[in-house]
Amino acid sequence: MKIKSLAIASVLYTLIPTLANASSTEHHHFPGIFIGATTIDSETDFSYGFEYEYKVSKLWGAGFVFEKTDDAHHGDGIDVKLASLYLHPWKELRVGVGFGKEKVGGHHSHEENLQRISVNYDFHVAGFGIAPTIAIDFVDGENATVLGLSFIKSF
Repeated sequence: MKIKSLAIASVLYTLIPTLANASSTEHHHFPGIFIGATTIDSETDFSYGFEYEYKVSKLWGAGFVFEKTDDAHHGDGIDVKLASLYLHPWKELRVGVGFGKEKVGGHHSHEENLQRISVNYDFHVAGFGIAPTIAIDFVDGENATVLGLSFIKSF
């Protein structure tokens, strides 16, 4: 119980001053389209999706991700939905941690809890961000690797 209270106090101690300085970020909304591939147990399939981040400061953001991998799990397909917290520690580097659900379709339809860690770096081209992305999903004792590009338009 003491560790949990200490963790919550640490997060609040970090976030409250950051939220108070939220106006220091030029753009707050970062919607993007993701195109890439997901590898599960040496099977790699095309993935696509939508992501959104709201930056509360230059350092912190929060958002959500929705991804589909239609051919995963031998054609049954996977939908991933998660909420994420992002840290921007250096320049355009973004480190994320997310929690959500993975839904496997088809005849063996079921849903599992999912945790994700991710890293990407935004390159700016003609008013858009292009972000090479790597993520690792942890689902029911297994790992999935997600690689791709996000195309982001901030406002």
